[in-house]
Amino acid sequence: MQGFGGSLLTNGAGNLFGQLGGAVSNVLAPSSSAPGGSIQIKGSIIVQKTNLLDVVNAGASLVDNTADLVGQKVNLQLVSIETDPVTNTGKRSQEIAVENWFLAFDGITVGDITYAISFTVDKDFGVPGAFIIRNNHVNEFYLKSVSLALPDQSTINFICDSWVYNVSKYTSDRIFFSNRHCLPVDTPQGLLTLRQQELINLRGDGTGERQEWDRIYDYATYNDLGFPDFSKALSRPSLGGSNELPYPRRCRTGRKPSAADPNSESLTFILENIYIPRDERFSVVKNSDFVGDGLKAIVHTLIPALESFFQYMSNNHDQFESLKEVKNLYDQGINLTGFLPISLPKAEQPFLLSPFELINQLTDTTGGDPSLLRYPVPQVIANDELAWISDKEFARQVLAGLNPLTVQSLKVFPPTSALDPATYGPQRSAITASQLEPQLEGLNLQQALDQDKLFIVDYRDLYLLYLTKINAQSGAKAYASRTIFFLTAEGILRPVAIELTLPPSDSTAASSLSRVFTPPLSGSKDWLWELAKVHVATNDSGYHQLISHWLTTHAVIEPFVIATHRQLSALHPLNVFLLPHFKNTMAINSSARKLLINAGGIIENTFVTGGYSMEITSVAYRESWRFDQQGLPGDLISRGIAVVDSTAKYGLRLLIADYPFAVDGLDIWDATEKCVRDYVNIYYRDDAAVLADPELQLWWSEVINVGHADKKAEQWWPQASTKSDLVSILTTIIWIASAHHAAVNFGQYAYGGYMPNHPTITRRLIPEEGSKEHDELLRDPEKFLLSTVNGRLQATIVLSTIELLSKHATEEEYLGHRISNWTDNKAAVAAIGALSERLSHIEQLISGRNSDANLKNRSGPADVEERIGILDETQRK
Repeated sequence: MQGFGGSLLTNGAGNLFGQLGGAVSNVLAPSSSAPGGSIQIKGSIIVQKTNLLDVVNAGASLVDNTADLVGQKVNLQLVSIETDPVTNTGKRSQEIAVENWFLAFDGITVGDITYAISFTVDKDFGVPGAFIIRNNHVNEFYLKSVSLALPDQSTINFICDSWVYNVSKYTSDRIFFSNRHCLPVDTPQGLLTLRQQELINLRGDGTGERQEWDRIYDYATYNDLGFPDFSKALSRPSLGGSNELPYPRRCRTGRKPSAADPNSESLTFILENIYIPRDERFSVVKNSDFVGDGLKAIVHTLIPALESFFQYMSNNHDQFESLKEVKNLYDQGINLTGFLPISLPKAEQPFLLSPFELINQLTDTTGGDPSLLRYPVPQVIANDELAWISDKEFARQVLAGLNPLTVQSLKVFPPTSALDPATYGPQRSAITASQLEPQLEGLNLQQALDQDKLFIVDYRDLYLLYLTKINAQSGAKAYASRTIFFLTAEGILRPVAIELTLPPSDSTAASSLSRVFTPPLSGSKDWLWELAKVHVATNDSGYHQLISHWLTTHAVIEPFVIATHRQLSALHPLNVFLLPHFKNTMAINSSARKLLINAGGIIENTFVTGGYSMEITSVAYRESWRFDQQGLPGDLISRGIAVVDSTAKYGLRLLIADYPFAVDGLDIWDATEKCVRDYVNIYYRDDAAVLADPELQLWWSEVINVGHADKKAEQWWPQASTKSDLVSILTTIIWIASAHHAAVNFGQYAYGGYMPNHPTITRRLIPEEGSKEHDELLRDPEKFLLSTVNGRLQATIVLSTIELLSKHATEEEYLGHRISNWTDNKAAVAAIGALSERLSHIEQLISGRNSDANLKNRSGPADVEERIGILDETQRK
């Protein structure tokens, strides 16, 4: 994600800048002696000014250049690691101004601009450890870095990557520390006060409404998902702060309470950004916030255009007529000429992408008609249009599809429910041994259990809690599913039974409480079985997007982001170690709360869970989320997929040897854990040093007691009392934010981009044999199936959304990669370098496995060209 490119020469006036001494190349001149026992410290400062193409800030540069000419400049002041005996704080240099600001031509694109700076300090000033910057210009700028050349020919680097607003916006000075990181106990005396003050600045006092320029990190519950002031139907319960609906915390905005519901926050202008600290937003690089900007464009321009298009073209008939029509989304596309606005209203221009720009990003074509929305062909149908419907591909995607984290080993038969039978029906599964045994390759049920041959994906209890409410919604009819798989002799899974359950209040004489479906043994097509698989896939879609993706990556990580800024100083080695893994998380989360997971948002309108989607994630957090099971080894063991075995690789034996997510993931986990251990060993001599680190202990305590306050009493939280504890904690956090997230995010379009393979909504229950609906199914199975799943509008909204979410941002920071000069500690740099080398080797291993025909779960009947997800993350964050 770092590296904007651009230099002095790219601005087209290199010689002029050099002659006038304004913007200069990024070469540091060595410091020199100055008269009167002083020395000069020379250096450079790299900034990015506001993009002249930014409608909101057009003319900002002219305003700032004018201010600079009349003396309202950008000033810097060095702070030494040595203490001033008078103030008992770090010695300070005289302020200097960044000269010739106006001479650096900004151009029409964003790029780095480098200015020369020079300080004159007493010869006993000591080594600069921090600097203070004061922006007297009207407008903000992006401060990338400062470099200083010392008399001993060494260089000190300050990696800033921060927006700096006018001094009037701050109550305290803006402080930046060098890249010489240290634990609190090792802090140079001259920096102690600043280290403590900067943390106080970032914490705030918990009051007031946050403004765009604020840098305050604080906590709040999810009480901003509804819009009660608009409609009672758009009211949503607050998540977090209760035992019934617990939740991780988000960033506090301080918005006023809703007039209709004082427990909810009021809504800001729908297109404006929800507050997060300014540095958490995407950079000034064009399209770097394509997720947030793209979601806005989908909601405010694309969806209305699609609604109008389908109403006009199909006379309000929303159902796909055939699979060929679905395929036409990729072959022919949708021509939205006449349905898209030619230009955006002036008031919306600062906030929205042009609809034509959005289509250009989503479409599979370049050039041509800018109104033609033609989606890329998803990998799941790229090589075989019908492979997705096979039982083998259905089962393979459990291990290597877009949600490979839910399959469990079945240890006891029959499966049972933990729900109250008086409310939710019998706890004992309706699946019987006689239904399974003909499909177990000659084994009886007990033998299959003893040999670890049976596996289950069980969504029954979670969905059943809300199924009556879900099915009361318009256009939604769903079941709660559990699916049993058998591990065959060739090492692949085969689905052997699907149980679909309705709550007693939903069951009628025509629709019994639980129905069990088994595959046809003769190889003939059984459309009741195919419909049962469709309902399972829909359950899986909701679980994937809401829980595997949103809850267990985005939502649970945000408290770690907040606590890291509040409790770990920028000088702390763990701060700089963790922050790259958190990059853009808060920006994406805030956009999601306003456009994706909010009341009436994309998820509620396109997933069968509808208005209860976020409540369901709260129940999942309450019932099943444990930090100690979020790391890959703990996750696999908790699902019974792996057992501890000292003779096996990494000490774990997988019950399914060809389980791509687990096999590839354990390689990445091990490489990451080794890097974390190396890094921890650099800064912590022993376990006592971990316990003695006040910032670390406050950070971990705040994560548990504030960020995840509704889980603070749980006994499974690890202690941060030893180096081993710390390595496990850090590796788990990095895993969640990197490889786990990649596995459930970047393969979304490859598998979910073909709606029949992974629908997000079902609109009809499965007909009973002998009914009129069953006759309808037999007459035209394809049409009946398509009448059950997403309609045209819902399908295209989901396609647009997951194609957007599957993309990388313009800037990426990959696992094992760091920007130059991120630290001056050579051992730390070596640790990251070693990780990069390990990951390069792992990438080769994964590519080899993907091409191994004996590993049938790698590509399967759909012949997916590569393992999506984890392989992507070996190059990410």
